[in-house]
Amino acid sequence: MGIAHYIREIGRGKQGAKHLTREQACDLMLQVLKTSVEPVALGAFCVAMRIKGETADEMLGFLDAIHTQLTFFKNTHAKPVVVLPSYNGSRRLPLLTPLLAKLLAQQGHGVLIHGCQSEDARVTSEDLLPALGIQPASQTSAIEPGEVVFVPTALLSQGLWSLLQVRRQTGLRNSGHSLVKLLNPVAGPSLQVASYTHPEYAISMQETLQRMHAHAMLLRGTEGEPVADPRKTPSMRCLVSGEMSPEFHIEADVQHQTVDLPTGMDTRQSMQFMNDLLSGKLAIPPSLLVQIDVINRLSLACTQETSRTKPK
Repeated sequence: MGIAHYIREIGRGKQGAKHLTREQACDLMLQVLKTSVEPVALGAFCVAMRIKGETADEMLGFLDAIHTQLTFFKNTHAKPVVVLPSYNGSRRLPLLTPLLAKLLAQQGHGVLIHGCQSEDARVTSEDLLPALGIQPASQTSAIEPGEVVFVPTALLSQGLWSLLQVRRQTGLRNSGHSLVKLLNPVAGPSLQVASYTHPEYAISMQETLQRMHAHAMLLRGTEGEPVADPRKTPSMRCLVSGEMSPEFHIEADVQHQTVDLPTGMDTRQSMQFMNDLLSGKLAIPPSLLVQIDVINRLSLACTQETSRTKPK
């Protein structure tokens, strides 16, 4: 059938475009993930959605589609695995997503990072994790407390990986890059850390997480990564089973912290900075300590909620 009739709806510009229903979005994404869509139509879809922006219904439909082919990792424990989508990488600041994962693991959390490169100009978690002794997973497994697992996107879904790579031809991010920030490949208790770059995305992402009944933290990430800016504490909003939990919310701190950051931005300098933080040579930025504290408390609340609602 093709996707031209969907492009006619979403491709009428910012003001004239129509939103898709959840069912339409699912059908559209299923066709895209099968990688059978003609390149011109695929590019038109990516650009049209970039201009229009995704609604919560459309994101839920896209997620419905990806879940039909997604590879899942298991969590057999009551304590949720912390899920960190790592796709943006860094251009100006150190990439601290691997550091966050290691610090959470030291406190007994199982952590799953998923990600891939869709451009070559940034330092990514995929670049840094092997130096921390974390090799990419090549097959599914159960995630244990205190373990960090890195899952390349191609292992989760080859179709989704292909959609992300369209950026190399168009030069623009597409709906796949929004989708992965809400993607949860854990079968069992989990806590998603979802990040946004622009405030308007926070509204649709929050609604999507609510309707997913997710355990989640939503924050304005550092260059799009799910980790607090080392220079100041960002706003953090938390959900337990999709319900907003104000007792865990953190308001943004407009005051910059004095943090000794590297002067350059490459893999070697990023790795050295993380090693200095992990060894205690440098102090962990206060904003990361705040994020870790909130995740610790949120994880406990999610564990209690799962135990309370578990069928007897």
